[in-house]
Amino acid sequence: MAVLSTKEAMARAMSVAEGVRGATGTNPWVGCVILDDRGVLIAQGATQPPGSAHAEVVALSQAGDRARGATVVVTLEPCAHEGKTPPCVAALIDAGVGKVIVGVEDPDTRVAGRGVEALREAGMTVEQGVLSDEISEQLAAYLHHRRTGLPLVVLKLAATLDGRTAAPDGSSQWITGEAARADVAILRSHSDVIIVGAATVRADDPELTARTTPAPYRQPERIVLGSIPEGARVLPAREFRGELRDLIGELGETGVLQVLIEGGASVAQQAISANLVDRVVLYLAPAIMGGDDGAPLLRGEGAPSIDALKRGRLISVVQVGDDLRVEVAL
Repeated sequence: MAVLSTKEAMARAMSVAEGVRGATGTNPWVGCVILDDRGVLIAQGATQPPGSAHAEVVALSQAGDRARGATVVVTLEPCAHEGKTPPCVAALIDAGVGKVIVGVEDPDTRVAGRGVEALREAGMTVEQGVLSDEISEQLAAYLHHRRTGLPLVVLKLAATLDGRTAAPDGSSQWITGEAARADVAILRSHSDVIIVGAATVRADDPELTARTTPAPYRQPERIVLGSIPEGARVLPAREFRGELRDLIGELGETGVLQVLIEGGASVAQQAISANLVDRVVLYLAPAIMGGDDGAPLLRGEGAPSIDALKRGRLISVVQVGDDLRVEVAL
């Protein structure tokens, strides 16, 4: 059996967590692996659907008696509070593990260092911060919600090289290729809610489902800003009339972790101007429309001067099929 280094074990835990992303409800998608005293993998587990076992408990159940004295590697600090399931800290202590390696601290006020403290008080060695940057990115939506009370708002855009989203005749399918569209389906499955403007529903009649993704991904709730036309493919969906900021706040209060805004151009500009967008995911097609009549990427009042530009931080640039996927944190 292969011996895993600490970083290799944490990377394995991240991979296990990614396999359940989109299936854990308002709980974080956490991965856990257990190593024996030689560093050989003896068990692994991931957070189960809401109300079921957390990653540590799944892995401990798999390890059985071999967990005594073993090293537990987990992406997020073990919970120290009683919720729908017993605290994971208690399970680790009862199992008699010798060491716990934690990726990132849980900012949830019910945890926030208490899990690590309880483990150390029980005599365990605790190491923190392994692959913390990578895990913080994987858990960005959860961490953002627990720190702010608001969902992570992701704005998805797709355009030609010259920033056009539709031709003068209104046609827009498909600017990007099949691989990019499949990637969007995964992005949708990672989101709890999709928001779209009524004008986009009338013009494109989108379904806005994660239709190409396998289990355990679930379909996000869809919310239309305005009136939904009869027979629209987005149905069943919820209509919302009011301020977008109020909607985002309401969703955060209900435990929604990630919101995906899919358009149109006016809604996108409104969200950016109101400082509601945390991430932008832009799919850029190697195509040029040219001319002055194509639909713009954003529509509405923008920055009045170069000094007022909304600048962000580049997270990644990845080729997806023939297109580029550019992700930016604002």
